[in-house]
Amino acid sequence: MKIYEELQRRGLIAQVTDEEEIKELINNGGARFYIGFDPTADSLHAGHFMTLVLMRRLQQAGNKPIVVLGGGTGLVGDPSGRTDMRAMLTEEQIAYNCARFKEQISRFIECYKQRMEKGLTFLEFNYMIMQSYDFYYLHEKYGCNMQFGGDDQWSNMLAGTELIRKKTGKDAFALTIPLLTNSEGKKMGKSAKGALWLDKEKTSPYEFFQYWRNVDDADVDKCLKMITFIPIEEIEEMTKWPDNRINEKKEILAFEITKLVHGEEEAQKALQAARALFSGEGDDANMPTTELNKDEIGEGMGLLDLLVLTKLAASKGEARRLIDQGGISINGEKVNDSTLRLKIEDFSDGIKIKKGKKAFHKVILK
Repeated sequence: MKIYEELQRRGLIAQVTDEEEIKELINNGGARFYIGFDPTADSLHAGHFMTLVLMRRLQQAGNKPIVVLGGGTGLVGDPSGRTDMRAMLTEEQIAYNCARFKEQISRFIECYKQRMEKGLTFLEFNYMIMQSYDFYYLHEKYGCNMQFGGDDQWSNMLAGTELIRKKTGKDAFALTIPLLTNSEGKKMGKSAKGALWLDKEKTSPYEFFQYWRNVDDADVDKCLKMITFIPIEEIEEMTKWPDNRINEKKEILAFEITKLVHGEEEAQKALQAARALFSGEGDDANMPTTELNKDEIGEGMGLLDLLVLTKLAASKGEARRLIDQGGISINGEKVNDSTLRLKIEDFSDGIKIKKGKKAFHKVILK
């Protein structure tokens, strides 16, 4: 099966400008394509993941990727799908964010180009012009003949193909992929703490694993097809598994995605920690952990303070509500007293806190 047909089979193609030409290009390894990223944060997040996976698939099929980290467009901010204006970043912030993006993108593709624009002060309505010019520039300098991106970028991408045709008389192409949404049509990639980052300092490998381990049952098959490299034939067989194997599929999904982003060692650690929590197997050493010293605990630490400290609750009020609603357990025992204070000896063997059904945290003495 050729790469274009596989992309279709996995549900990865949304819109194309010239399907037959695009099919021939990428099936024969002739696409020199680019995808742009605006470095408006210091880490890529799950919303970028579909694009990164697509780039890797196409490169493995012999096509040549070009990554544009948009210093200029990053200063402006893409208004697509937004009702508010982005906060303006300095050139120093953009440069730092670009460096972080390069590090993360290098996990997915083997080589890349970076282009930084300096000193641009266009307002947001000029974003389409800037993106179009990026495509034209790459077409002329690097022979770039195709742009890929999320489905929300269709208009911007068409403007680029039109600019190239008008300036050079040559054809250029655009292909979009569907946005990764759940069965309710909402974008995936948001955790209880906000965005699901690819930087392990912002979202730990365990938390990253747990997000995919806990996706809705209705979304598992789609995620396996769209964002893992498991052969499509194997995935289609997995779709026939009985319902009682859904957790097995979720574990495979979480492991494969975590391995792509953080490497196999971290994926194995996250898997073992998850098994230790949910099935009594495995090693809980990689569970999210907070270390406290005796001075911090003092004569005792209130449970409300501990829940806030471990970020299981955003405030004492939220912590109190969780306890009152029966949502907090310590070492397997449900806690109903929001005034509970924990003493030094309670921490001697470590404390495992469970919030709801899916969030776990360990607290130990230094």
